[in-house]
Amino acid sequence: MKAMTTLGRAIYIREPGKPEVLEERPYSVRAPGASEVRVAIQAAGLNRADCLQRRGLYPAPKGTVQDVPGLEYAGHIAEVGSGVTGWNVGDPVMGIASGGAMATEIVVHERLLVPIPVGMDVASAAGIPEVFFTVYDALFRQASVSIGQTVLIHAAGSGIGTAAGQLVHAAGARAIGSSRSPHKVERARQAGFDDVVLVRDGSFADAVRTRCERGVDVVLDTVGAAYFQENLRSLCQGGHLLVIGLLGGQKAEISLAQLLQKRARVSGSVLRSRPHEEKAMLTQAFVRDVLPLLARRTVEPVIQEVMPMRDIAEAHRRLEANEVYGKLVLSWSA
Repeated sequence: MKAMTTLGRAIYIREPGKPEVLEERPYSVRAPGASEVRVAIQAAGLNRADCLQRRGLYPAPKGTVQDVPGLEYAGHIAEVGSGVTGWNVGDPVMGIASGGAMATEIVVHERLLVPIPVGMDVASAAGIPEVFFTVYDALFRQASVSIGQTVLIHAAGSGIGTAAGQLVHAAGARAIGSSRSPHKVERARQAGFDDVVLVRDGSFADAVRTRCERGVDVVLDTVGAAYFQENLRSLCQGGHLLVIGLLGGQKAEISLAQLLQKRARVSGSVLRSRPHEEKAMLTQAFVRDVLPLLARRTVEPVIQEVMPMRDIAEAHRRLEANEVYGKLVLSWSA
């Protein structure tokens, strides 16, 4: 029997360019195959990667739809394929995607699904997967953050920053944030960061050292080249710089002597392009370690606003203008 397709709607990137190139059009998805489900998406979180993809700077991985952005979604299962166990039609779910989440439908493997905690609304859930997966993997699976350590988290008011601050605090570690925006510094202090420094002309290491004289154990960096030297100055002996974003450039000058003297580690991490099996294993670990915190509301997504999907261009403008604290979520029903 020929597999049936489902017709829905999606946000397309007509061509690389400004937010005006985004447009809503009909979209069809195939029926789920073995161990796959079709999710009816109700809301999707907006991320910097979506803006980069729109501009032609961050193409989707091979095998992923190229002109429909979206890295995270929330909704309910609309159809299950053969061999699916543990999931049923109607189950509320969320998850990460390599692309294509800015659509009303998506087909994903069952091992990439995360149940939405009881009592949490779908729009809030849509702001969880990309940032909380990224932070959990980077800080706890790679940098092994533990009780009593101090972590410097850049862009404290971003989706990544707000998630990282909460998870670090929940782990019994100390969270120091940074921001270039004075109003975000104050808001981050009120939101639970142990301290927050204002970045002035790219400088922050001295301010960090006044708050943690020995230096921080881990730096979670979304900026890249522009912050590299200050990051090294902020680290303690044996500290770990973990780069997960390159908004401030890709190429930095490095002092190998400084690395040697500090016995520092520098590593990078990206989630989107990882193989399916790695993402599946991360998803299961996330369900085990982080989902209970979300269910108890020990940590929560910080959602500035839920906007109608028809306002996707305006959402891109606001995110690129650095006007957002936490996450913007786009809803098909708002």
